[in-house]
Amino acid sequence: MKKPELLAPAGNLEKLKFAVLYGADAVYLGGKNFSLRAFAGNFEIDEIQEGVKFAHEHNVKVYVTINIFPHNADLIGLDSYLKDLYDVGVDAIICADPGVIMIAKETVPKLEIHLSTQANNVNWASAKFWLDQGINRIVAARELSLNEIKEIKDKTGAQMECFVHGAMCISYSGRCLLSNYMVGRDANLGECAQACRWNYNLVEEKRPGVYYPVFEDEKGTYVFNSQDLCLIDQLDKLIEAGIDSFKIEGRMKSISYVATILRSYRKAIDSFFEKNKYKVEDKWKEELDKISHRPYTTGFYFKDLNNASSSIESSNYIRPYEFLGVVLDYNENEKMVTIEQRNKFEIGDKIEFFGPTWDDFTQTIEIMYDDKGNQIQAAPHPNQIVKIPVKQKLAPYYIMRKEI
Repeated sequence: MKKPELLAPAGNLEKLKFAVLYGADAVYLGGKNFSLRAFAGNFEIDEIQEGVKFAHEHNVKVYVTINIFPHNADLIGLDSYLKDLYDVGVDAIICADPGVIMIAKETVPKLEIHLSTQANNVNWASAKFWLDQGINRIVAARELSLNEIKEIKDKTGAQMECFVHGAMCISYSGRCLLSNYMVGRDANLGECAQACRWNYNLVEEKRPGVYYPVFEDEKGTYVFNSQDLCLIDQLDKLIEAGIDSFKIEGRMKSISYVATILRSYRKAIDSFFEKNKYKVEDKWKEELDKISHRPYTTGFYFKDLNNASSSIESSNYIRPYEFLGVVLDYNENEKMVTIEQRNKFEIGDKIEFFGPTWDDFTQTIEIMYDDKGNQIQAAPHPNQIVKIPVKQKLAPYYIMRKEI
C-alpha cells in the first residue's frame, strides 16, 4: 500500500519553511500573478527559487498554482513566467484553464501539470480526457464522495489529490461569482472577498426595515457558511482507496494554523504505516481543536451530496488559542528563548510552546526582556523581539501560544 503525500499550503516564504519543518511532503504556493489567492503573501520569482532550494534540501516538493480563469489580458507574460518556474526547479504547476494548460505544454513540456480542483473533475471520463492531454495528476472536485474518487482512480489509474482539511467553499469547487457581483472582486481571478461569510437578513422590497424571521439569531442567518473539512478520523479509508496526495487548505492561514494541522496529520499517516492499523489518538484531534476553525465536517466524502454540512447557527470561528510568536533562538547557558511577537502577551500569561517533535510544554511568564535587555511588562508591538527564561530547551521555528 502506497504512503500518500501530505501536501501543505505555503502563503509566503516563512510559511513554506514552517510547512516543510512540520511534516509536509510537498507544498503548494502562488506567485504574484496567475494565482487564485491574490491576497495571500505570495511569492516573487526569487522567493520561489529560495523556497524550492529550502524544500528540496529537505526532500520536499514544490507545486505552483496557475489556476485563475484568465481573460485575454491575463495571459500576457504567462510564457516567460512558466519558463522562470521551470528554471528555478519547481516540481509541478497546478492549472485549471485549458488555454493555460496548452501554453504550458508548448512552453515547458517537461514540467509536470496537476489539474486544479477549479476544473471541476467529477467523473472518470473527464479524468481520462485530461490524462490524454498530458495532465499528470487530478485534484478531485470537492463535491465527490470517496466511492466516486476510488472509481475514477480504478478506471483511469490517475494520480488523485484530495482535500482532507480546511475551509470549504459554498460554490461549486470554488467557481463563485458572489464576490464579483457584490463588490467587484473576481474570485476566479484571485480576489475573493468571501462575501459568503458575511451576515445576511431577508427583507421584503416594499417594506424596508421589516425583516423576515428566517434567521437563527439576532444577527441574521448563516446559510452560506460551510463548515470546515476534517478527515483525520477517516484517513485509513482514504489510504485504502489509493488516494495519492492529502491536501491541506489554507494559503491565507497563519503559521500556527499550518504547523498545528501538519503535526497531527503527519502523526496519523505515519502511525497507520508503522502499526498496520489505524487508531486516532486524542491529542491529535485536540490539537486540531486548538486552531481557529469552524465546526468540522466530513464534507461530501461519506454522505449524499445534498446533505453537505453548513453552519447555520453562526458565521463565527472557534478560536480557543491565540498564536503569540515564533522562536528565533535559544541560549542554552542562560536558558533564555528569543521570541518574535505576533500577538500581545504579558507577565502572568500561561504560555505553551510546541514544535515538530511533540515535546510541548507550558509555563507562566514571570519575567521578560526586550531586545536591549530591559525588563518589560508586556509585548504589544507586532514583530517585537522579546527574551523569556524557559524551563526546557527549544529550537528555532517552535511556536508560542496561549489559551484564550
